Amino acid sequence: MKKLLFVLLLIFLDYSCYACNELERIGKVYQVVEPNMLSEIYERVKSKNIDIKQHITKERIKNYKPDNLVKLKKAKEPRTFTVDLTYTLEFDIVDGSGNIIYPKGFVFNPLDYVTLHNPLIVINGTNTNEVKWFEKSEYQKKLENMLLITDGSYFELSSRLKRPVFYADRRIIERFKLDATPSIVIQKGNLIEVKEIVVSDNN
Repeated sequence: MKKLLFVLLLIFLDYSCYACNELERIGKVYQVVEPNMLSEIYERVKSKNIDIKQHITKERIKNYKPDNLVKLKKAKEPRTFTVDLTYTLEFDIVDGSGNIIYPKGFVFNPLDYVTLHNPLIVINGTNTNEVKWFEKSEYQKKLENMLLITDGSYFELSSRLKRPVFYADRRIIERFKLDATPSIVIQKGNLIEVKEIVVSDNN
């Protein structure tokens, strides 16, 4: 008896599946327009990751600071000195074919070939008095004058002063023999003149 009932159940189930397959469409059938849930989740996560990466990139740019910065002392008295940029090549400079253009030992002064048209102003960006001094100085009036900082945030200072701000890294410090801030770097003929400015604490 149990076996008979089991066989009848199988026949019923098989017929039900057949009936389901044979059902006719009644009324209009519309295509599903809702987005696939997994696809939507993936796109949102992907978009969020892009937003996070962009945020991280912006933060890195804002907080950028070279590793080779040199903190200079504050100028205690006004001083002016000149720097000779004459350089002796320590190796041969060759062209694409290996021909020597300038041999090792060649002596040259870059100021014989290029001109520094506008002064470079070097300050300590963390020194409030030096920043205020620059704000009130004649150098702030012209964007062509390049402002360099030995420390501080270039981004914050640029936002405050509404002008480009750059870092004076070790190479610049050593090349112009800078010793204190603020310093004004200008070209005089084929020499560089550096003026150290004394800034009052009450500036």
